[in-house]
Amino acid sequence: MTWIDSVLQSQPGWGNMAIFLSLGVAMLGIGLGFVTFAILAERKVMGFMQLRHGPNRVGGRFGLLQSVADVLKLLIKEDTMPKQADKPLFILAPMIAYAPAFLVLVVIPFTPAFKFSDIGVGLLYYIAISGISTIGIVTAGWASNNKYALMGGMRAAAQMISYEIPLVMSVVGIILFTGSLNLYDIVVYQEHVAFVFLQPVAFIIFLIAGTAELNRTPFDLPEAESELVAGYHVEYSGFRFAFFMLAEYVYLFALSALITVLFLGGWNAPIPGIGLNDIGLGAVWFTMKFIVVVFFFMWLRVTFPRLRADQLMEFGWKVLLPIALANIFVTAIIKELFF
Repeated sequence: MTWIDSVLQSQPGWGNMAIFLSLGVAMLGIGLGFVTFAILAERKVMGFMQLRHGPNRVGGRFGLLQSVADVLKLLIKEDTMPKQADKPLFILAPMIAYAPAFLVLVVIPFTPAFKFSDIGVGLLYYIAISGISTIGIVTAGWASNNKYALMGGMRAAAQMISYEIPLVMSVVGIILFTGSLNLYDIVVYQEHVAFVFLQPVAFIIFLIAGTAELNRTPFDLPEAESELVAGYHVEYSGFRFAFFMLAEYVYLFALSALITVLFLGGWNAPIPGIGLNDIGLGAVWFTMKFIVVVFFFMWLRVTFPRLRADQLMEFGWKVLLPIALANIFVTAIIKELFF
């Protein structure tokens, strides 16, 4: 028995603390690792689609260390703050926007064995916690004492609230089928057929509303550089700006993983009976589906122009919400008649 084992046995609380700390560090490492390579991958994908090379200097011909260089640049940049800014809120806002992005990862079941927690209301937890980031963005816009930042913060609040409603409505059909808010149970239910086939309308609504929740093109009005310079984070620099950037890409990770879990069957093989599930390689299927979803979000960014504010709001309230409500009623009827 090592001295570590003896300490853990004599002080069980320390053992639990060590477990939670190690899980937290693992989750942080997964998120930051994804962000590092997702930024590079997005720039390379954008370069390929726009007939240019993308990063190809730092870290060899493929620019593998470009993201590392960008992080170092942000860390050594001067940390500025407007003289008339609300200093406590200005400092707090990036953390409010950043923390929920990692908190939602704890309920994502990547494989039957690899999950940080198994909460009975995991889907509800994800939706509730992810909404907190809106407070951080609005706070950043208000605390900056800048009209462009304030306008970006107000746009973010209106957009996220408007699109969170159809986003939540779109998953009601899945809850009706499974009778559970547990993400693990939802994946198990898709062992034979994924919800992308049972709920195609909900899948499309969730993709569109999720893109708006991420503030990514074509729904990036809160930080529209042609109108608002940089939107809600226009006054932020250095590592404080890095918090907002981290939050965006960690949410990209979380939303892509959630789409994989809710609609693509998670770790289940796309064709039942292939056998990868039996030999414990469900992580392979999860990773492949996850990469396809992330690539799709990058593809959207390169392809579509930015919508106008009025077009964005009308599309959310007049198109997505009625379709999401109709999908709930149709799903309930189908569930009652055929399942």
